Amino acid sequence: MNEKREQSVLVQRSWMVAAQKIGAPLISAALAVVVGSFIIWASGYDPRAAFIALWEGSFGSPKAIGDTLLKATPLILTGLAVAYGFRAGLFNIGAEGQLFLGGLAATWLGLSLAGLPWFLLIPLMLLASMLAGAAWAFVPAILKARIGAHEVITTMMFTYIGRYLVSYLVIGPLKAPGQIPQTAELPGAGQLSRIQALFSEATLASFEFLKLGRGHLGIVVAVIAAVLVWFVLKHTTLGYENRAVGFNPWASQTAGISVQSTTVKALCISGGLAGLAGSTEVMGVHHRLFDQFSSGFGFTGIAVALLAKNHPIGVIPAALLFGALAAGAGRMQFQADVPQKIVLIIQALVIFFVAAEEIVLWLIRRRQKEAVSHAG
Repeated sequence: MNEKREQSVLVQRSWMVAAQKIGAPLISAALAVVVGSFIIWASGYDPRAAFIALWEGSFGSPKAIGDTLLKATPLILTGLAVAYGFRAGLFNIGAEGQLFLGGLAATWLGLSLAGLPWFLLIPLMLLASMLAGAAWAFVPAILKARIGAHEVITTMMFTYIGRYLVSYLVIGPLKAPGQIPQTAELPGAGQLSRIQALFSEATLASFEFLKLGRGHLGIVVAVIAAVLVWFVLKHTTLGYENRAVGFNPWASQTAGISVQSTTVKALCISGGLAGLAGSTEVMGVHHRLFDQFSSGFGFTGIAVALLAKNHPIGVIPAALLFGALAAGAGRMQFQADVPQKIVLIIQALVIFFVAAEEIVLWLIRRRQKEAVSHAG
């Protein structure tokens, strides 16, 4: 009888661990929707109509799904960037600046090597964007490792430098002829194709779900990156050292792991992932570089990483949630007459409930205790 009870307790504890990893983010998102509904109602709008419109604008049609994928693609990569740094105990708040440098490097290389075929040019552009993002994180990484300069301050400072550097270049040296401050358009071989462009008209007529509008192959790049980051963290020495330093840097140093080296590598890899986000946005959406081409993807990536509990695979659904909110905001305003700012409130509530995790965990623990009592 005691053995059976012990097994039941072990099962309940396993359920508790799983609930903390998976259930807490889900409950946080659900609470954000509930509180958001109350805010919509208190503002004089219909919550049901608002969320129906939000759903239709994000998942209600193949085109809407394509828009969600479009918005989620850079968020997956910036979320991975922030999450990888977090796992080493580092807060890379400069993903936005690294994203800008990644977009700049991809654009410059694409225009410089315009004659290359796509199977050479696209990988080179993606690699260049990663190297540029990593390079932009290198100085803050060295400052952190050598003199202990806080990475929040240094990466944020480099974000402003990166944004204004890109602004200067598209207004000046890289500006294409015309009134608009932007570069020339990337060659076709340097653009990420839309998903629906891979299929014939006959196939699209037979399979309507493939008509994903502006959704492009950057989503494939982002998902592959998430799987690779998970593999590195889970199954490689590099990932083990990253996690060990994040868990306890003093114990890691005693065990022979170089905390300084791991810090530099972690921040540079984080910067490389953010730089990759910049290239997918330029290559898949705009096909050129212009001032302020990012709408804060680097900062939203922080929220994505928090919601995903810094798990690389969990970043994908977290980014899809924020992508869906961004994609459906316009439809919600047009169809339900609800201001788009409400979506920003819902995003903020998601972040709040993730940050105030103890509220959610209290609910989970209460449910777990009740389940153990019934089992006894």
